[in-house]
Amino acid sequence: MSTLKGACIFGQSGGPTSVINSSAAGVIQEALRQDSITAVYGAAHGIKGVLDEVLYDMSKEDSYELDLLRTTPSSSLGSVRYKLKSADDDDSDYKKLLQVFKKYNVRYFFYNGGNDSMDTCNKISKYMQSSGYECRVMGVPKTIDNDLYGTDHCPGYGSAAKYISTSAMEIFLDARVYDTGMITILEIMGRNAGWLTASAALASHRGCGPDLIYLPELPFDMDKFLDEVGKIYKKTGKVIAAVSEGAKDKDGRYVAEMSSASLRKDSFGHTQLGGTASILASIVKDTFNTKVRGIEFSLMQRCAAHLASLTDVEEAYLAGQMAVRYAVEGKTDYMVAFERLPGDSYRCGIKLIKLDDVANTEKKVPLEWINKDGNGLTDDFISYALPLIQGESGPPFENGLPRFARLKKVRI
Repeated sequence: MSTLKGACIFGQSGGPTSVINSSAAGVIQEALRQDSITAVYGAAHGIKGVLDEVLYDMSKEDSYELDLLRTTPSSSLGSVRYKLKSADDDDSDYKKLLQVFKKYNVRYFFYNGGNDSMDTCNKISKYMQSSGYECRVMGVPKTIDNDLYGTDHCPGYGSAAKYISTSAMEIFLDARVYDTGMITILEIMGRNAGWLTASAALASHRGCGPDLIYLPELPFDMDKFLDEVGKIYKKTGKVIAAVSEGAKDKDGRYVAEMSSASLRKDSFGHTQLGGTASILASIVKDTFNTKVRGIEFSLMQRCAAHLASLTDVEEAYLAGQMAVRYAVEGKTDYMVAFERLPGDSYRCGIKLIKLDDVANTEKKVPLEWINKDGNGLTDDFISYALPLIQGESGPPFENGLPRFARLKKVRI
């Protein structure tokens, strides 16, 4: 494959994570080292920044600040939820992208995100090919939901799982302070895939986690839920149940919709969820007439860099770094992915997945990893998830508070 010389653009898309900036550091720092990459640009708010020509010259950033990206949560360049239409239906965005790519001689494009972001990446790659413009396009995986097809796990998941399981352990201890009855409902992110909610089982594995765990992979049965809560409450006077925000009944109706005729949609057409814990808490309180707390983990699951998994941080950086290396070697139209290597100890290798295959395909928790009662996880899940939360990582501290990256964001 002949050497392709030109600039690169890196963009972040979708919901942020505590390690998405570690992938950014991997892409940016590796791209700055490559002779064939003549300039490194960061797009403000993902693909919208490219369309609006709001691009930052990453070579102007201090090296220390780029290093700090590894332990800085959220999306330092800004994220976006913007769905590109099919080029067959409306090619105006694609024409603008091509114009921008040509103007700045962009020959490498790296996009960091989840399912919808990989769809965007795939559409751009296909359009550039059909236009005869040589540009190597690579997807860098990111999602706390852990639902990207073709990869053993996704950067962002391990840290979110570590935060969820740790918080569940802390809540467990707090909920047992008084000698009175109490039922606690934990609402954990996850629309259709229950990987995050499942991670609460790591706390249960340590002996201080939820009694009941409900994933969206199985229909949520309200009568069954109340019966199972009631049996434990009668026996111990204390119950903790972890429920996915995406829990829905056999007819496909979200629990979160039980208090609203219609929930809002995001730009990708997804129902904006939230409120599952408070709805269930209200029903449980009316049923058992006891103290009930509904706790929604909300954004804390994805921004807790102070409790990040070192394994996750390092793999997120590696994903960005390898995307650049593969692109320079001549690869295009792929997403970087992880594969677990055989052996007694945890090791992961890198592989490539075609964007055609990964775009808009969800990977769910295997049903065989859910217990026979549908309210917990098996040891197979524990064996899968435990290695992903290993190691401690956090930002440096100044005057008692974390020091996060401060990018200058010099526009080109």
